[in-house]
Amino acid sequence: MPADNAMPWTSLGEVSARTRITGPSDHLVLPADLSAAGYPDGELPIRPTTPTYDVMVFLAAIAASTTGLRLGTYVYQLGLRHPFVAARSVATLDVVSAGRLELGVGAGWLRDEWAAAGFDFGSRGRRLDEALDVCRRLWSEAVVEHAGEHFAFPPVAFEPKPVQRPHPPLHIGGESPTALRRAASVGDGWIGMHHTPQSVQGVLAKVADTAAQHGRQTPLETTVAAHPGGVADIEAWRQTGVDRLLVAPWRRSAEALAGLRTFARDHLA
Repeated sequence: MPADNAMPWTSLGEVSARTRITGPSDHLVLPADLSAAGYPDGELPIRPTTPTYDVMVFLAAIAASTTGLRLGTYVYQLGLRHPFVAARSVATLDVVSAGRLELGVGAGWLRDEWAAAGFDFGSRGRRLDEALDVCRRLWSEAVVEHAGEHFAFPPVAFEPKPVQRPHPPLHIGGESPTALRRAASVGDGWIGMHHTPQSVQGVLAKVADTAAQHGRQTPLETTVAAHPGGVADIEAWRQTGVDRLLVAPWRRSAEALAGLRTFARDHLA
């Protein structure tokens, strides 16, 4: 049974050949009095009692049962982990899946979770930027030494490297100016929140403008999530220019398998 927040990644350009699946929503813990007040688009997708799994283990289980499916995270809270731990999990999943991981990361939104983990919520963006820098070096350099605001360590070696070089595709989540800057600077792609074909247009314009301001020579792959339930209007989404759509064609986990089968029948060759 898929988790409540596991969603297929559907490429709008080549639906049948480039289907992906995302892991469950990534949280270490959830506060008992969880509120939607801090959630970016106001539509809280989880409750304190929602089963939340380790996303890398979850996707490794899927990788073991598939051969061509791409695996993505929406999104992994890299800043909540030491980069040694995160880099090891990511590299391991990329190796055991034979290079099928696409890593979506974000700064996180749940202040109480960061407080429970002992981290300053206000510095989460800087912590994520530094962790990303360390991980990218661990995945690509023979020896890495680092002294920064949040992490410091002597020269270390890290093996094995990910199958995908220099590392799995990196998709940056978020719609704030800082998130868009991060995507333009270090990302291969950008991931947005839940949208309709109409609401996403303004955000896509900001993504393109930010990429141009940072002098990107290659376009960012764009990924957004449709609202859960129902069947996505593939043609309307294709007209937006979005590269990839995350869909959850069900509203309750008990409906997930039937929803996936219907979606596959209607949209996947």
